[in-house]
Amino acid sequence: MSKRDYYDVLGVSKDASKDEIKKAFRRLARKYHPDVNKSPDAPKKFKEAKEAYEVLSDPQKRSNYDQYGSADPNEGAGFGGFGGQGFGGSDFGFGDIFDQIFNGGSRRRDPNAPRQGNDLQYEMSITFEEAAFGKTTEIKIPKEETCPTCHGSGAKPGTKPETCSHCHGTGQLNTEQNTPFGRIVNRRVCPYCHGTGKVVKNPCRTCNGKGKVKVNQKIEVKIPAGIDDGQQIRLSGQGEAGINGGPAGDLYIVFNVKPHKIFQRSGDNVFLEVPLSFAQVALGDEIEVPTLYGKIKLKIPAGTQTGTKFRLRGKGIKNVRGYGQGDEHVTIKVVTPKHLTEEEKAIFKKLASMSGGSVSTDNDSLFDKVRKKVFKTD
Repeated sequence: MSKRDYYDVLGVSKDASKDEIKKAFRRLARKYHPDVNKSPDAPKKFKEAKEAYEVLSDPQKRSNYDQYGSADPNEGAGFGGFGGQGFGGSDFGFGDIFDQIFNGGSRRRDPNAPRQGNDLQYEMSITFEEAAFGKTTEIKIPKEETCPTCHGSGAKPGTKPETCSHCHGTGQLNTEQNTPFGRIVNRRVCPYCHGTGKVVKNPCRTCNGKGKVKVNQKIEVKIPAGIDDGQQIRLSGQGEAGINGGPAGDLYIVFNVKPHKIFQRSGDNVFLEVPLSFAQVALGDEIEVPTLYGKIKLKIPAGTQTGTKFRLRGKGIKNVRGYGQGDEHVTIKVVTPKHLTEEEKAIFKKLASMSGGSVSTDNDSLFDKVRKKVFKTD
């Protein structure tokens, strides 16, 4: 099977600059790296993006690829450049990928560098009307915040964390192994300091040395008018606290809109089914129709058939992005009465007779009429 075009993989043009190629790969790597994306196809997509970046970021390989369709006309492009390491081991993480790609593999990631906190997701159930008109409400989010006692250090006030004596503050331990192919260096997270490079000997009593505490934080949420079921909004900086002074993560709120008793929704349009009697559709009528904005009068012309649709312009839902407003679509449904009095039956029979037909409750008689008409028998 032929490989996808590398420019198409990264989503850049063939005359893209080196910075554009780097930015495109960063975006895809953050999206599909198996350490952050657990979907089954994430490893494949990440490897594909990584291979494309390896080729297009190297001037010589890119020139060969543009000319021959391969980074190396003799060997072809592969997934090299990272020592053939896969994603099965936990020692080769997301940060290591970026260190090797963007720092040439010579620099180690600083375990004490500021890092952004985790993003959070919250599912909120709202009514049909709240989704249509919007609302400001308050929610409580359980999350981790920086410990107010030790200010995130994890150490008891008056003390401070010490440099890990095992990894010497790097947060990683290297193991060298001689093989027939040469010396291989395996890197793994230091088990003594858990990758932080520091050890807390006198832990803070408030957070027990973690540097964070769990809280239920109150957050004001402005539900935008027109939000639909399954859509979400992002509240920047309302996620968990950052690490080592890094910025807080974001909070994503996913909305679950409860169904309405009489209205249905599709996009920004609202749909309603109105039941009417034979008399109303036969003679015509003026009825009151419910909308999200109150009742309005609707004229039903004489002879209206079941299934007839009327559109009420601007009576739908406001577009959540501000692009206009939907309509309300009213469908007429003629209701057949199930129980008739003797007087009502007589009226319907007379009506049928006046219109040139007849009504019979004798099933055998009706069958005989159909049989005679179809088979032309006496």
